[in-house]
Amino acid sequence: MPNIDSAKKRVKVAEKKTAANKAVRTELKTSIKKAQAAIAAQSEDKEIAVRAAVKKVDQAAAKGLLHKNTAARKKSALAKKANA
Repeated sequence: MPNIDSAKKRVKVAEKKTAANKAVRTELKTSIKKAQAAIAAQSEDKEIAVRAAVKKVDQAAAKGLLHKNTAARKKSALAKKANA
């Protein structure tokens, strides 16, 4: 544990940010899995699931959790599966 006050605060801030980022990352993975499952099952709401997943990918990229090219690759893969 750090002794300096500013270092103590950085530890607290880092823990909070880590928790928030983990929550967003988990939501992202879940939405992608739901979209892929909907596509595989040829579900009627697959377009809605894909749109939701794309939105989550964009949000994660905007927050800096995903590189913009990674986000584009994930969105492209989803679209390709949905249109196949």
